[in-house]
Amino acid sequence: MPEQTSTEQTSTEQSATTRRQFTITRVFDAPRDLVWQAWTTEADAVEWWHPRGIEIKPGSVSVDARVGGRYTYTMVNPADGQEYPTAGVYREVTPPERLVYTWGSPGDADDEVPVITVELRELPDDRTEIRFHLVGIDGAPGDENVYDGWDSAFDLLAEQLAEAAG
Repeated sequence: MPEQTSTEQTSTEQSATTRRQFTITRVFDAPRDLVWQAWTTEADAVEWWHPRGIEIKPGSVSVDARVGGRYTYTMVNPADGQEYPTAGVYREVTPPERLVYTWGSPGDADDEVPVITVELRELPDDRTEIRFHLVGIDGAPGDENVYDGWDSAFDLLAEQLAEAAG
């Protein structure tokens, strides 16, 4: 069965009670445990924690997937050498179904950066639905920015999972 994609988007003025946000929902042809592993291990993360056309700097990925644990990685644009260091703290880790973590640059205050929630739902026939929700940044299909970057990364994840499962 081909991979399915759906999108829901919310964009509002930032206030005390609302923040910019978007959600991407995808279905992958892989068991939930394999998808969980792709989110929580360094060897898997290095393969897809970047959009197509961007690379991960060798040796830059670190994952400590536990509450209070940190992760880091650096994306590099091979066309111009621009580096994008990224880091965050895991706020919730419920294997194999839910991750909540901050997403920013190293040194950012954890209460001032976007927060990502990833929910993995087991589906029949060894498929997994991912609901990816990012609060703190606007995003929409075709934005050539954060939304499209994550969507592209999920394409790489689908390829990685197909290889691992097949």
